[in-house]
Amino acid sequence: MINAQILPTPIGELSVLTRDGVLVAAGFTADPKEMYVRLSPALQAEGLDVVDDLGPVAQAVRAYFDGDLEALDAIAVEQPGTPTRKRLHQVLREVRPGTTVSYAELAVRAGLPRTAARAAGSACAQNLIAPFVPCHRVLPTTGGFGGYYYGVPVKEWLLAHESGKH
Repeated sequence: MINAQILPTPIGELSVLTRDGVLVAAGFTADPKEMYVRLSPALQAEGLDVVDDLGPVAQAVRAYFDGDLEALDAIAVEQPGTPTRKRLHQVLREVRPGTTVSYAELAVRAGLPRTAARAAGSACAQNLIAPFVPCHRVLPTTGGFGGYYYGVPVKEWLLAHESGKH
């Protein structure tokens, strides 16, 4: 069974979905089904149950938005992908709050050539566990904020929060 909880945050509702205590999806939406339909068919076959409290996951979200910027790092996550995509997601979790990297730098940190920036961008686009896998910390080398699945204003807010401006 996939368990979900909807948590209020300063930038809107955050739906978090777990399986056996491991986070399998999270995103800025008030409808956990929006995240659930992005899961693999095998996970979807387990069913979805919205619960009142996911314990450590909910505590980590509250702590993060209260200023403990590393609280999300303690939560175990799992999402599908090729070995390269999984490595990129792992390296993303190593980017510290308050810092950013370029897509090319993310690729290099994952052991890929700088020219694999598109693969890094694709890994961010397919990330099912925002902000726990912090793709908001990746910016284009050309400037600006680039894209973000939940909208650039959410990305800007998260970066400001992590740099102490919120």
